[in-house]
Amino acid sequence: MPKLQVKKGDKVVVIAGKDKGKSGRVLVVFPKTQRLIVEGVQLMKRHTKPNAAHPEGGIIEKEASIHVSNVQLTDPKTGAPTRVGYKFLEDGTKVRFAKKSGEVIEQ
Repeated sequence: MPKLQVKKGDKVVVIAGKDKGKSGRVLVVFPKTQRLIVEGVQLMKRHTKPNAAHPEGGIIEKEASIHVSNVQLTDPKTGAPTRVGYKFLEDGTKVRFAKKSGEVIEQ
């Protein structure tokens, strides 16, 4: 299974596709298919029958998955899209950092 640099809860910016420029928080990550779901991005309409969750049924908008190559992490300092690097702190823990600013990306 490939290792992804994006984790659940990260703030990301869409850099390609119809939602280019939008940003949001990662809700779900699918490492096997290298896809993720970002809140408010790649919205699709789903026609549903009435059920317990939606007694009235109808058309519901929900997020579809987007490929991990179409998003970049948001720099914690500037808010701009940035690449991710890895480094070890003095205490020996491995952390992710933003290549643009050098800031450590907190989880």
